[in-house]
Amino acid sequence: MFNWQAEIPLIMRKSDHTRPEHIAPDDDIEQSLRPPRLEQFAGQEKIVQNLKIFIQAAKQRGEPLEHVLFTGPPGLGKTTLALIIANEMGTSVKMTSGPVLDRPNNLAGLLTSLQEGEVLFIDEIHRLTPAVEEYLYSAMEDFRLDIVIDQGPNARTVQLTLNRFTLVGATTRSGLLTAPLRARFGVTNRLDYYDAPTLFGIVKRSSDILNVAVDDEGAMEIAKRSRGTPRIANRLLRRCRDFAQADRSLAAFGGKVTSEVADHALRALEVDKAGLDEMDKRILLYLIERHGGGPVGVNAIAAAIGEDPGTIEEVYEPFLIQQGFLLRNLRGREATGMAYAHFGRSKARAKGPGDPQLPLGFEEGA
Repeated sequence: MFNWQAEIPLIMRKSDHTRPEHIAPDDDIEQSLRPPRLEQFAGQEKIVQNLKIFIQAAKQRGEPLEHVLFTGPPGLGKTTLALIIANEMGTSVKMTSGPVLDRPNNLAGLLTSLQEGEVLFIDEIHRLTPAVEEYLYSAMEDFRLDIVIDQGPNARTVQLTLNRFTLVGATTRSGLLTAPLRARFGVTNRLDYYDAPTLFGIVKRSSDILNVAVDDEGAMEIAKRSRGTPRIANRLLRRCRDFAQADRSLAAFGGKVTSEVADHALRALEVDKAGLDEMDKRILLYLIERHGGGPVGVNAIAAAIGEDPGTIEEVYEPFLIQQGFLLRNLRGREATGMAYAHFGRSKARAKGPGDPQLPLGFEEGA
């Protein structure tokens, strides 16, 4: 007899392989795969072309590039573009993140250490505290820093002149940026998900760097199931390499990543043909099986599947909406006809909130 209670912890486990967020163990490998120049950067053609013009114009004037803001889902190349800007401008880059700059003193020390024309990259810039953000305004606009010394009646303000620098900010949640901070960026770009042919080129380039034997069909299989995200494509390439090398059932392929090897590896990682991972399926099946397709509020979904509402909105929803599996409106989230078809369901058979429920993802008679 199937013991679904024993299996629930396995169902609730999230797959890191298809999460677009940065994972610390990938640091060295990701760094080696980043293109150093704009002409080597795949995808985001309009952004790349505009940056080429802005950088060339700034260099001709002998000025730092204006402050640049990159927005969009994680894993699309915001950090890579910040590093490329520094390379193209012939300068170095200092990297930090919003949560790290929790006090004005931390920001002041960083700003005063910047050299002329240097690039300061702040990831997750929407998470700056209001006090730190206030300090940043004058630094971005006038290249000066107002520091308050002492307290009470003896307090006084000292102005420090900063070297001219370029601030590159990155955020996955542009709606959380304050209007004054957003207005101080001269260049604002939103990165979009990549199509399969572009990801195919990225997978082939990464396979050459990592010395992974992969044929065109295998590279395309990985590309189509990478959720439109280069970081995920590179991660899945490495996992497919592991299966090709170590899985005895794939020994006949001689360590080469073919379409068969890629499909076997990705099914083992619970990444289906549409690129949906375990958590995507839980979201959609919760809507279909428990609420007849919706609409359902994000907080209810988060409580049911054990995920943070912000993560659902930032990581999972954009891909599901773009692929046509999910609708988001004022009433909540709704599963589309494409979602029903993907799971072989029909709306006539969908369960309502009051119907007897099985654990999420299980059919009657399983």
